[in-house]
Amino acid sequence: MDSLITAAARALAAGDPLGALNRVALRDDAPALALRGIAMAQLGELDRAKALLRRAARGFGPREAVARARCVVAEAEIALASRDLAWPAKALDAARVTLEAHGDRLNAAHAQHLEIRRLLLIGQLDEAERKVEDLDPSPFPPASLAAHELVRAGIAMRRLRTKLARAALARAGRAARQARIPALAAEVETASQTLMAPAARLIARGKEQLLRLDEVEALQASKALVVDACRHAVRDAGAAVSLATRPVLFTLARALAEAWPRDVPRETLIARAFRGKHADESHRARLRVEIGRLRSMLRPLAIVSATKDGFALTARRARDIVVLARPVEEPHAPVLALLADGESWSSSALALALGASQRTVQRALDQLAATGKVQSFGRARARRWMTPPVGGFTTTLLLPASLPAD
Repeated sequence: MDSLITAAARALAAGDPLGALNRVALRDDAPALALRGIAMAQLGELDRAKALLRRAARGFGPREAVARARCVVAEAEIALASRDLAWPAKALDAARVTLEAHGDRLNAAHAQHLEIRRLLLIGQLDEAERKVEDLDPSPFPPASLAAHELVRAGIAMRRLRTKLARAALARAGRAARQARIPALAAEVETASQTLMAPAARLIARGKEQLLRLDEVEALQASKALVVDACRHAVRDAGAAVSLATRPVLFTLARALAEAWPRDVPRETLIARAFRGKHADESHRARLRVEIGRLRSMLRPLAIVSATKDGFALTARRARDIVVLARPVEEPHAPVLALLADGESWSSSALALALGASQRTVQRALDQLAATGKVQSFGRARARRWMTPPVGGFTTTLLLPASLPAD
């Protein structure tokens, strides 16, 4: 490898894409094209970067399998940055296998990190956690170690393990300072700020309070019965019942929990669950049916009893009943939660991450655009959606939520 290629590679490793371009900008050989592509990606020119990397991969000879694999990994990183979640994961895995077979363990680990980050975005936490535990970070240089710890912190925050997340971020911060890459240090700082930002609202006895992630974790481990409006579930310290696929039942459970220890009139329940302005006998009959279903599902955790005017909720084991809600109530909060990372998303990528149909996501995007909460650019398949992050709030608790099916 000639001296200019070596110098450009070192500049890229140090986070200096302009320095790298100064050395290889006028060259069209495959190694130079690959370095130019990576530099353009670091500068945010993702489409140009992707084209350069593909040219580089075609330019490498049949005996240069490692170089081609590195181009595939770089293209996968660009796909992740541009939220192209449908990018073929098999190609990245094949590149990782090639790199491992040829002893390039550092880039193989980088490929694994990219796959883990993709799994995090689409909510496959178990698989992401399994893959990150398979990696041995001891031989990583500081930049790779920082990326590894950021991934571990991301999993811990999604799992509501704030002590583990804080420790991982501290290690990431130390590694980023050793790497002396400003963009990496800024990423660690941004991730650290989420631990101190409001993550949810606690509603109890008619009062509301904003909670940080560690306070949410403490609440989940407390003796309270929690009606979780972030994940549409009801839980106490001993058991949990998911109502994610039963929106009417969850609405009733939340209404009863918000009123606890008082009861809720039948007319109020009908208005919230069925959106009926006037309760007639058919509404009351349907309410009795749905209350019966809710009573059956919550039997391990709580008792739903009839009162003179309506219904009341009583916990079997817990001392208190509280509601855990999103910091900002929004009908399309899962979409906004993903867009809040500041990246541009396609509707197909959003649908994949949310486990919803593209039609459902597009309808949500159109409604958000009509109120000025999101904006789009491009047309047809190149159309992308984005919004600036909501200042002062963490979206960790919003990400696992799914949109209702069509």
